[in-house]
Amino acid sequence: MISKSAGSPNEAPLLPWMRFVLRLAGTFNLLAGAAMILFYHEGFKLLGVPKPALILPVQVMGILVALFGVGYHCVAARPVQNRDLLLLGLLSKAISAAAALVYVVGGSLPWHFALTVLLADVIYVPPFWIIWRRLVRLGRSEDQP
Repeated sequence: MISKSAGSPNEAPLLPWMRFVLRLAGTFNLLAGAAMILFYHEGFKLLGVPKPALILPVQVMGILVALFGVGYHCVAARPVQNRDLLLLGLLSKAISAAAALVYVVGGSLPWHFALTVLLADVIYVPPFWIIWRRLVRLGRSEDQP
């Protein structure tokens, strides 16, 4: 059952496509985070990037990626209450995509890495923005006394 916003009784916080995107992103991040933690060697090999001497930063990044996945599932479950988690994810995806692009353009990462960034981050920025704006609007109506 879809819960209705208190300030807008006829409007569900999330449209079906929005909930799907959040669940997809959450599941993707959980799997990607687990891969970064457990299968880092294979990931570096697949991307054609040399494996660093110290793996801990990659595994910590994997933990953060997985935690974002939990956050997206939390937003899907309680959208208005957890809308700020979506803002963090939106900013994280936009900033990490920009940073990766700098490394690709600068030659530190191979050009095919841009495809990974596109599939992991860039594609989520527009729908996350649309969902977040909707939840902010609905949250303002709920916050009114």
